[in-house]
Amino acid sequence: MRNKRKTWIVLMVLMAAIKAFCADIWVSPYGNDKNSGLLREQPKQTLHAALRQAREMRRLNDPSVGNGINILLEKGIYCQPDPLLIRPEDSGTPGSPTLIKGIEGNGVIISGGVELSGWKRAGRVKGLPPEAQNKIWMVDVPLINGNVVDFRQLWIDGRKAVRARNVADFRQMDRIFADDTENEILWVPAKAVEKIRNAPHAELILHQMWAIAVLRIQSIAFRGDSAGITFHSPESRIQFEHPWPRPMIGEGVNSPFYVTNALGLLDRPGEWYFNKDVSRLYYYPMPGEEINKVSAVIPFVETLVEVKGTVDRPVEHIRFENIHFNHTTWLRPSEKGHVPLQAGMYLIDAYRLIPKQERGDGNHPLDNQAWIGRPPAAVEVEAAHHIVFENCTFEHLGSCGLDFKKTTRDTQVVGCLFSDIAGNGIQIGIFSETSFETHLPYCPCNEREVCSRQVIENNYIANVGNEDWGCVGICAGYVRDILIRHNEICDLPYTGISVGWGWTRSRNCMRNNRIIANNVHHFAKHMHDVAGIYTLSAQPYSVIAENYVHDIVLSPYAHDPDHWFYLYTDEGSSYIEVKNNWCDAEKFLQNANGPGVVWENNGPMVDDAVRERAGLQPAYFYLKDK
Repeated sequence: MRNKRKTWIVLMVLMAAIKAFCADIWVSPYGNDKNSGLLREQPKQTLHAALRQAREMRRLNDPSVGNGINILLEKGIYCQPDPLLIRPEDSGTPGSPTLIKGIEGNGVIISGGVELSGWKRAGRVKGLPPEAQNKIWMVDVPLINGNVVDFRQLWIDGRKAVRARNVADFRQMDRIFADDTENEILWVPAKAVEKIRNAPHAELILHQMWAIAVLRIQSIAFRGDSAGITFHSPESRIQFEHPWPRPMIGEGVNSPFYVTNALGLLDRPGEWYFNKDVSRLYYYPMPGEEINKVSAVIPFVETLVEVKGTVDRPVEHIRFENIHFNHTTWLRPSEKGHVPLQAGMYLIDAYRLIPKQERGDGNHPLDNQAWIGRPPAAVEVEAAHHIVFENCTFEHLGSCGLDFKKTTRDTQVVGCLFSDIAGNGIQIGIFSETSFETHLPYCPCNEREVCSRQVIENNYIANVGNEDWGCVGICAGYVRDILIRHNEICDLPYTGISVGWGWTRSRNCMRNNRIIANNVHHFAKHMHDVAGIYTLSAQPYSVIAENYVHDIVLSPYAHDPDHWFYLYTDEGSSYIEVKNNWCDAEKFLQNANGPGVVWENNGPMVDDAVRERAGLQPAYFYLKDK
C-alpha cells in the first residue's frame, strides 16, 4: 500500500511539473512539416503546420498545454503564399495562451514577397526614352503558384524603388486645366502626358484636397497644348460624380497630378516598370548598384495573417512577439482604380444630393451620400479578444499595416515599428461598411460588434501613407474605450492620429476614447485639411491631453495653403476635452462641432514637461534604430 501511495504521489508531482511548463512547437525555414516540431532539432517548416499541431493538442486536451503553447520561429524568411488563417479553434485561454514568437533578434520575417533573379541587360528597347537606352536591366517575372502575377511595388535591398513617373520631385507636378464632369474628361497640359500617348496601363494620380485618386487612363485626345483624358470604369463614374473631396479649379489652385506606370517614363536611376502583358520587369539601377548582387523583392499577396472569429465564437488569447511582417501589395487600384473619401477608405458609390437632406439632431443638412470599402492590411483581426502584438515590425507594405475590424476588444499593440507603408499604419474600428451609408451614426443593436478596450502604446510609426497620401499613422473609426498613448508618429503625408467617423453629432457607439502623451511631428507633407490629431463625431467622455504636436511640414501644393492645424475637431465632434497639449502655435480648428467640446490650455505656453514626457518611453527608444 505504501509503495502504491508513493507511486501516486510521484505521478501527481510529474503531472504538476508538466502543467507548469508550456508546450513548445519549433518552426524553421529549413524544417519539415512531417517532423514532430516538439524538439528544436526536429522543427516544422511552416506556421500553418505548427498552428494545426497546436490546434490538435488543444482538441485532444494534451496535458502539456496546461500553461500555454509557444510556437517558436527560428531566424529566416517564411514565405506566406496565402494568409495564415487563425480561427476560433486556435484560441488559447487566460491560463493557457498561444504565443507565436521569433526567437532570434530581428531575423524572423513573414513575407508575401518573392526574390527575383536572372537579370539581363535590356539593350535597346522600343519605347524607352533615349536617355535610358542601354542603361536598363530586365528580368522575366516567373509564375508564382502557377499564376502570372501583378504588383505595384519593388524593393531593392530594402529600399522601395520608384514606379516610373513623369516627375522626379513632386513639386514639379503639372496642374489640371479643367474638370469636365458631364463628359467625364479631365483636361491637362499636353506636355505632361506626351510620353504616355500609347501606354496600355498608364495611371494618373490626382491630388484633390485631402486625398489622392488613382485613375487608370483609357484614352488621351490631344488638342493643341491640352489633352483630354478619359478613365476606365468604375473609377471614372465615381471620380466625376462624387462631390468630396474634389479636384480644385481656380486661379492658382488647380489640382496637381502626376502620371505613372509607362515604359516611356522610365528615365531616371531607381525607377522601374513592369510590362504585365509579357511579365517582364525593367529597372534603371542607381549609380554603383550591381543589379545581380542586390535583393530585388516583389510582393504577390495582400494579407499575411488573418485572425477571424465570429461574434459568438471569437478568437481569443493569441500573442505575437518579435516578428517582421513584410512585403504585401494591393491590386484594387490596378484593377478598379482608387478614389478615397478620407483616410484611404475608398468610395464604391457617391453622389451629390439635390435638394439637401435634413438630418435633425442639430446636424447641418447633408449634401451627399457615400458608401465605402476598406483597404486590406498585412495583418487583419476580426471578432477576436485578447490579441497582442509586441515588439513586431510592419514594414515594406503595399497597403495598410495592422487592422482591427469589428468585434475586437481587449487587444494590445505595444512596442511595434510601422515603416514604409503605402496606406494607414494602424486601422481600428468600423468605418461604415459597404452597405452602410457613411454619414449615418453607427450604433449597432449588438454592441459586441463595437471595437473596445484596446491599447496602442509605445509604437514608432514613420513613413506611412507613402503611396496613398490621404492615409494616416493611426486611423480609428467607431471605437470605444480606446487608449492611444506614448506613440511617436512622424514623416506623414497627412494626419497623425484620426479618431472617429460619420460626420455626425448624433448619438453613436463611441465614448471614452483617450489620446494621451503622443509625439506627432513632421506631418502634412502632401495634403492639407489636416492636423496632428483629428476627430469626427460625438465621443462622450473622450480626452485629448498632454500630446506634443509640432514641426508641420506644409505641403507646397496644398489646395488651401493655410488650411492646416495642430489639433482639429471636425464635423460633429462633441463631448471631447482637449487640454494641456503642447503645440508650436495656437493654430487649431473647431469645424461644425456639436456640444460639449472643451478646449483648455493648448499651445506653446503649456509646461515643457508635457513635451518631454510625450512619445516613446525610454524602454522603447530602440525602435527608432530598429
